[in-house]
Amino acid sequence: MKQSFPHPIIILLGFILMAGIATHLIPSGSFDRVLDEKTGREIVVPGSFHAIEDKNATVYEIFLSIPEGIIAGADILVLILLIGGSFYVIEKTGALQVGIEALIYRFRKTQFLLLYFLSIVFAIGGALMGMQEEIIAMVPLLVLVAKKLHYDIRSIVALALGSALVGGAFSPMNPFVSLLAQDIAEVELSEGLIYRLAFLVLAIFVWASFHIYFGKLKEAQTETYELVPVKISLRNGLILFLTFAGLGIMGWGITQKDWGFNEMSALFFVVGIVCGLIGNLGLNGTARHYAAGFGEMIFAGVIVGLSRSVYMILQDASIIDPIILAFFEPLESLPSQAAAIGLFISQTLIHIPVPSTSGQAVLTIPLATPLVDLLGVSRQIAVLSYQYPAGLMDIIIPNNGGMMAVIAAAGVKYNHWISYIWKSWLLLMAIGLISVLFALIWFA
Repeated sequence: MKQSFPHPIIILLGFILMAGIATHLIPSGSFDRVLDEKTGREIVVPGSFHAIEDKNATVYEIFLSIPEGIIAGADILVLILLIGGSFYVIEKTGALQVGIEALIYRFRKTQFLLLYFLSIVFAIGGALMGMQEEIIAMVPLLVLVAKKLHYDIRSIVALALGSALVGGAFSPMNPFVSLLAQDIAEVELSEGLIYRLAFLVLAIFVWASFHIYFGKLKEAQTETYELVPVKISLRNGLILFLTFAGLGIMGWGITQKDWGFNEMSALFFVVGIVCGLIGNLGLNGTARHYAAGFGEMIFAGVIVGLSRSVYMILQDASIIDPIILAFFEPLESLPSQAAAIGLFISQTLIHIPVPSTSGQAVLTIPLATPLVDLLGVSRQIAVLSYQYPAGLMDIIIPNNGGMMAVIAAAGVKYNHWISYIWKSWLLLMAIGLISVLFALIWFA
């Protein structure tokens, strides 16, 4: 019998099991923490690490972490269900397909410009508000784009989700990554703005160009069809307007009103209902399609919950701090260039047990800051060597629930995603590392 690659649930269950085993191999320990009034978050106190009573996860606690992880991610699960249901309803009105066909006809001779535009829009979303989970509900739209343009669905996902994650990783203004890290490191937010923007533009251009060039399917793999002008009816136009207005309001709410997942869920629940009624689905038809949309998205929501279980096991056993200490301590005696590379690699590996970029910032930046001070280099090195690898690792690690949910919703297996994405990921990691090393000179 032919062996197939493990299902995403099996992969995450394997990570949960490995996390449980790790609690028996790594002694528990902890840094002292103080409340940072500027960020409202608890940050670690450098030099305060101490051993504590060893905590080993029992078999009971490992299995208990599965429902606990799903419950802990309940707000994201509700967001996925309600926004996913909303987009499912909108798709069933036919407005999305008509809109995409009209857009493709408009760019029929310059499809690459349309794809660059797609990448830039999602990159801006990632750069300004750390967009990721919000993309899960847009997967049906991405599937339509891939089909109509004869592109590999993985390349379109890379141009959407990947661009958002690249934008978030290289952004000088992502509130959950760079702004948080600079605040903790006590670096002026305006310092190095042009430098960061230059590498952000370079990274997005390289990423988008790679997937636009290599993502096109061969003619034998595609169905040919004649492009014809498509007229958008008043009804479909109104549905499309409401859909994109909802996305705009969501961006405004996140950036200006500090919206959370609940506000976004409520907004798109209303958008979906209104669009269903405008699209002549009727009350019962809209409700049926909403329910069908829930069914399509529930798996993606469970994936997000399981990814949280991994972190919960490590956190409850107090072995995250010892892992971080083990990565950072050897760097103190290295030359500045080697230490910068070591910081970059350490932050890359730390993101596996700590898949939250903001969580990684509050754990590691207070330790990286005195380290770079000791080396006599700019604190920007501490920030850059964290933000690039932490953000880019979200593209590939299986315990990033957002990424796993998007590719699952798109019907892409994890091994197929990795086999496609790894070259472009390594390319962006190289750009990030070059930026860190060049920063040693730029900020000297």
